[in-house]
Amino acid sequence: MAARAYWQGQIRLALVSIPVEIYPATRSGAAISFHQIHEPTGKRIRYEKVAPGVGPVDRDEILKGFEISKGNYVLLEDEEIEAVKIESRKTLDLVQFVDADAIDVLYYEKPYFVLPADDLAEEAYAVLRDALRTTKKVGLGQLSVRGREQLVSLKPCGKGLILEVLRYADEVTRAQKYFGSIPDRKADPDLLDLATAIIDKKTAPFHPEEFHDRYVDALQRLIEKKKKAKGKRIIEDVEEPSAKGGNVIDLMAALKKSVGEGGRAAPAKKAPAKKASAKAASGSRAPAKRNIS
Repeated sequence: MAARAYWQGQIRLALVSIPVEIYPATRSGAAISFHQIHEPTGKRIRYEKVAPGVGPVDRDEILKGFEISKGNYVLLEDEEIEAVKIESRKTLDLVQFVDADAIDVLYYEKPYFVLPADDLAEEAYAVLRDALRTTKKVGLGQLSVRGREQLVSLKPCGKGLILEVLRYADEVTRAQKYFGSIPDRKADPDLLDLATAIIDKKTAPFHPEEFHDRYVDALQRLIEKKKKAKGKRIIEDVEEPSAKGGNVIDLMAALKKSVGEGGRAAPAKKAPAKKASAKAASGSRAPAKRNIS
């Protein structure tokens, strides 16, 4: 396999040890990063390590510090930090099992594929996978990687196993902190029926390849245009949403209209409206021009 294993070791269930390899199940998206450039010279902006009242300092003079009060720090050497790192153990003990739906979605952080390390491990691997599927349970343990311990869960996925890194309790904010002020009232039954009808019309199988980061796509097109224009300024037409007649939303009318349209998106292009009807429209405006450099 071309990918490099994130972790190699054994999963232990009581007295049974299963040699496995763990690989990342996700990768970074096609994000576009920018550098800051000094426009008159075209040179890239660089940053220096500076201390107030001192100026630029050497990297050898820099230590890590933990602030214990305003302006007061406990200084730590790299060797001291290394000394307290958890030894990377090569065994993941499954110490507890919970119902598959018992872990809140807020705790899940990153998934990994778990594969049997060799032919001899395949039988025990299949037994563990099928046992988790039959009992509808998720295994829990702590994985030691690169000096720190990660809380992880293990569950079946098709013919294999998925390991997911979980957040610790102190890393998750309770939803009640944000949702507590929302009034505890039931939705209007008629409005609920209309909203349910819209959801039913728009329900379809999930195909992730159909979704794209439109912002990244637009940036890539703009960068290509700039390359062909050899740095010249490019003017793009940006359509602004038409102004509304007021801020009051007729929710019932909007939902009924959505149901009537079958939940379909509006066509990309419309026939140009007549002048008379354009005047009658409430606050519609022509597309604005924006300079993009």
